[in-house]
Amino acid sequence: MGVLVWFSHMKTTLNLDDELLRRAKRRAQQRGATLTSVVEDGLRAVLAEASAPAYRLQLPVVEGAAAPAVDPADREALYAILDRPQP
Repeated sequence: MGVLVWFSHMKTTLNLDDELLRRAKRRAQQRGATLTSVVEDGLRAVLAEASAPAYRLQLPVVEGAAAPAVDPADREALYAILDRPQP
């Protein structure tokens, strides 16, 4: 009878900046955690941020009774209205 062993972790080698590694080791020590868990937490945070939906700006729609005071397709007319002094 054979035994099936499933490993959920993979060993890998990373080349890290020396100062970054020192800071990560210090953080692990402060937390009472392993360096591996600090690196995993950092990767999870970066990957979660990358997969988060982009912010979508929703502007209100305002309907008026009168026709617009300017043609939005006419750039010069828009500049003229934007540049005039406000009352």
